Amino acid sequence: MTQAVPDNDPRPVEPEPPLPSDCCNSGCPICVHDLYAEQLQHYREQLAAWRMRHPDAA
Repeated sequence: MTQAVPDNDPRPVEPEPPLPSDCCNSGCPICVHDLYAEQLQHYREQLAAWRMRHPDAA
């Protein structure tokens, strides 16, 4: 019987964009769209680093 080896370096998961109803359109200092943009940038940086470690991954 073969045991599955856990992936200690999983591919980063892209953040989910906010729903249109998530923004209240009241000019909050930190809008959900701002938070999403930060999360998306972090994801892209993490994905680039992951791809460097896994050059054969699709």
